[in-house]
Amino acid sequence: MEPIFSDADLLQRAMAGDEAAFLALYGKLKAGIFRYAFYMTNSQTTAEEVMQEVFITLLQEGDRYRESRGDVSAFAFGIARNFVRRIERRERPYEQLPEEDTRANLAVSESLAGHVIRNQTTERVHCAIATLPDHYRQAVVLCDLCELSYEQAATRLNCAVGTIRSRLNRAHTMLAQKLKPLRNRQPLEATGTEGCLI
Repeated sequence: MEPIFSDADLLQRAMAGDEAAFLALYGKLKAGIFRYAFYMTNSQTTAEEVMQEVFITLLQEGDRYRESRGDVSAFAFGIARNFVRRIERRERPYEQLPEEDTRANLAVSESLAGHVIRNQTTERVHCAIATLPDHYRQAVVLCDLCELSYEQAATRLNCAVGTIRSRLNRAHTMLAQKLKPLRNRQPLEATGTEGCLI
């Protein structure tokens, strides 16, 4: 029976050159990092670039990780967030969501947010999310699209759970206003947005 290592152990082993440890850590973290970067940038290419940079940084600067401050996934998220901010400063253009075969790699669940992503209003919804102020957009991406709990989102954004709830509530109100013309033209059942945006 193979030993079971924590993410912190895997990171230490990966930095020491253990390829199996790196691959195990990569397998555990890659989907979450990719989804976050993709939803924040609306670009598959950019999300892949961010994911690559995150893992390079983990290998080069993983000794900065402190277990007392949170788990390795939160540390990796912080690195991803910094890369996304740098990319946003370069003002990448909006890119339409990938086709179904690529979208399958995102492993979106059957949640209300997943229904929004798969329906015909996807581009409008993502454009609306992209126009939100950053602190609201981060909350929507983490909780509604990446499906993190309020507690997980609060840890990653270094704020209180109540702050996450408040930001989500305000963001949903803003999105409902932005998408009101679209909602007036289509029945709620067709858009699947009723649970996500109100």
